[in-house]
Amino acid sequence: MARLIFAVSFLLLTACADEEHYPLSGEECNPDDPVRGLDASDFDCPPRA
Repeated sequence: MARLIFAVSFLLLTACADEEHYPLSGEECNPDDPVRGLDASDFDCPPRA
């Protein structure tokens, strides 16, 4: 489960890396895309107990 969360968060955090296009699809990024408001701290994983 942790690997899935990591993979999804990685894709979301890098979705608009060049600020104009999504790296995987090549589509233009919209100014209203929700990925623009994400921060790495939104996906902080707690340590295992």
